Amino acid sequence: MTMATAATDEKSTPRSGRPKWGLLALVIVLGGVIAVGVLALLVNIFTRQTEAQQPYFQVVELTDETYDPQVWGQNYPLQYEGWLRTQEMDPANTVTREPTAEDPRTVKTQSKLENDPRMVTMWQGYAFSVEYNRPRGHAYMLEDQRLVQRVTQFNQPGACLNCHASLPEIVNTMGDGDPDEGWAIMNRTPYNEATQFAQHPVACIDCHDPKTMELRVTRPAFVAGIKEYKAGQGIRDYDVNTQATAQEMRAYVCAQCHVEYYFAGEGKTLTFPWDHGLTADDALQYYDENEFSDFTHRLTGAPVVKAQHPDFETWSQGVHAQSGVTCVDCHMPYQREGAMKITDHQVASPMRSDASINSSCLTCHAVTEQEMRERVGGIQERYEHVKDTAFDALVQLIGDIETARTNGTDQARIEEAWAYQRKAQFFVDYVVSENSHGFHAPAYTNRLLADATDAARRGQLALLGQTYPAAGAPTPAPVPPYTPPPASPTPTRPAAPETASATP
Repeated sequence: MTMATAATDEKSTPRSGRPKWGLLALVIVLGGVIAVGVLALLVNIFTRQTEAQQPYFQVVELTDETYDPQVWGQNYPLQYEGWLRTQEMDPANTVTREPTAEDPRTVKTQSKLENDPRMVTMWQGYAFSVEYNRPRGHAYMLEDQRLVQRVTQFNQPGACLNCHASLPEIVNTMGDGDPDEGWAIMNRTPYNEATQFAQHPVACIDCHDPKTMELRVTRPAFVAGIKEYKAGQGIRDYDVNTQATAQEMRAYVCAQCHVEYYFAGEGKTLTFPWDHGLTADDALQYYDENEFSDFTHRLTGAPVVKAQHPDFETWSQGVHAQSGVTCVDCHMPYQREGAMKITDHQVASPMRSDASINSSCLTCHAVTEQEMRERVGGIQERYEHVKDTAFDALVQLIGDIETARTNGTDQARIEEAWAYQRKAQFFVDYVVSENSHGFHAPAYTNRLLADATDAARRGQLALLGQTYPAAGAPTPAPVPPYTPPPASPTPTRPAAPETASATP
């Protein structure tokens, strides 16, 4: 064999060692990638398990004297960020303004009085006829109360702070560590003095135990009010903070503020009128029995009651309450952050976006976001129609009573009309001051408006000296026997006239 042949044979012979080493390198690389992937998966699983077992890391110690929500936010940053988002406002509901030394705000919500001047007529003689705006988020509740003309132009009691400020700090400070005494002092202290002790709007400490994070009620008025209500149901000495279920507390913490109430006695003690129950009828009965009125109507002279914001009572009459669905389920739905399930603390309407509709409404309702929006819109549209009918009737009654006071109408007739105005006005006020626009309990709300229309029309007739029986079930009475009318004679067809036969 020549050297040239040997060289040619060597070149043509494959080198079996190279593919083996390449395959081995590929296996090592793939194995490393798989190992890294498995490790990353295990780390992720471990992280998520840790998150689920320990949903927060304690950065600071929280106590019953930790009032600043920003401090709570160090332990619960996600919840705190949600609470901060209550500063977001719907541009469609706001108006810009020039700030002044007295009012530094550059943005306010729309005036309800300008949108519906009938409210001014309804509240003539009361502070609400001067300024009443659409609500802003929880972050603004203290600022907006301090700057509203109902407070700046009128003498108000410190009891107003119950629903617009973080209460524990106020009552602990004013009571020198005795919250019950501090609450009593705050209620009767003039607002412009008591508000100096308020540093924050309603925040974390108002609803949560700082040690366990369990929900709790901090408003003495609710503690007393729910105790009276439960007593009426046969449950004596009810203690909301030890006997309420976890699901009940998801409504009760909101009901500390979103309720009907009044200021009782010289001490201006904030009180819930729940002795007879939670309906508007129950509240009016309570006020009548206690001969309570908020003000005398300037146009008519009638003693009337100003409804507050009975969201809880109205919700309690609706299908969601009957189904165990609470305020938090719809207005603070659960959301996922990693393996953690937290409550969205941006307290707001679920109708604000498709995402919020999905996380609240669509957890139960098997429809689309648009279908749900249309369903809610339909309920509120029907409410607006019934409300307008009732409101118009009330305003007409007020006008008729005002005229009757100057045209010689008998005083007894006017006082009878006053009683009808008191009922019609309280029921109309009750539903327009409630914040769901008829949604929380549609049938119940429309029934109240129907009763208001009826009362207003009865008041107008009372001025004329006319009455008619109260609406209600008919009195049973025997049905008279049916006697058929005599049969009519069978009509006879007139004979057709004869015609002359044709001549062939």
